[in-house]
Amino acid sequence: MSGGRDSAALAAHPWQERDVVILAEARLEDGRLACFLQPAPADAARMLTVIQDAFSHRPPIDPPPPALSETVETVRAALATGSGVLAEIEGEPAGALIVVPEGEHSWITRVSVRPAFQRQGIASAMVEVALDQLAELGVPTADLIARAEFPPVVRWWRRHGFQQVDAEGTRLHLARALPVCVEVPTAEDMQRLGRGLAAVVAPGDLILASGDLGAGKTTFTQGLGAGMGVSGAIISPTFVLARIHPNPDGGPGLVHVDAYRLGSFAEVEDLDLDVSLADSVTLVEWGEGVAEGLSDDRLEIDIRRSLDPADDTRWVFLTPIGDRWADARPQLEALRDSGWNRPPSASRPPTESAQVRR
Repeated sequence: MSGGRDSAALAAHPWQERDVVILAEARLEDGRLACFLQPAPADAARMLTVIQDAFSHRPPIDPPPPALSETVETVRAALATGSGVLAEIEGEPAGALIVVPEGEHSWITRVSVRPAFQRQGIASAMVEVALDQLAELGVPTADLIARAEFPPVVRWWRRHGFQQVDAEGTRLHLARALPVCVEVPTAEDMQRLGRGLAAVVAPGDLILASGDLGAGKTTFTQGLGAGMGVSGAIISPTFVLARIHPNPDGGPGLVHVDAYRLGSFAEVEDLDLDVSLADSVTLVEWGEGVAEGLSDDRLEIDIRRSLDPADDTRWVFLTPIGDRWADARPQLEALRDSGWNRPPSASRPPTESAQVRR
């Protein structure tokens, strides 16, 4: 998936003449380009086409889903007060969802993919884009209602990180905590963010850092180490896999690990990190997918960059996992809200796992 405007791609699509905001793009396996747009109220009719087509092909339930009662007017009103995602394939509406703000909740509703476009990952991509938008806005939690009559749908949401928090009859309230998104303009600010996190970490903490080559993982770690007061130059530990930086002042040391060449948790275990885990702060670069087994409590950091070579902006998504980091969320939000004394970037944060053009 990619994000941002591409003039070559725009010229080939019927929506070029519409006033749209392109959130992301993805090339399907058959070569077609899927575009994920931020719908305006004027797109209500296109959204309704998707919603009605998708929900009318689902097995009947009693009572019928409210989505079947939607009109152009109700969809337009929802988009005027909330937000959404409209997926189009070569200009044809293929998928839609609406986000409805309601007090402390942001409800993901009307998640729909037309039957002709299903089983191509469009629903997952739309949800991914919507969740990133909410995180960018500082929303802490995303909510939705799933029907117990559709167990595969409930399982699908759980695979996407949503957990049941309440129920009313067959209506299941599912929710998912969202990452804290920090916009970081420069490499110096990336180190500053690391130094800020040093005031939050404690012995036994595990941090998994991911991001493309050159995204700023080691730069962030340098700031973390400086803030912790550990000794030794912090460089990428690629060729030695792990470096231990003791703390001469008696505080926790920093164990800096590079898991780029490790293919499984078993290989991580071979490093014997559990020996130092309880007394140190352990940061694992490239740890996603291989190092989660080290602790149920961890902070996952995903650093995303713009592909605009003139833009040094990074977006750092801080995802607290487990009670330890859930309790620390206010401190992470304080890091986000500290500001960087610069105007916000005109770019947008790229969607996770995207090959981005934002």
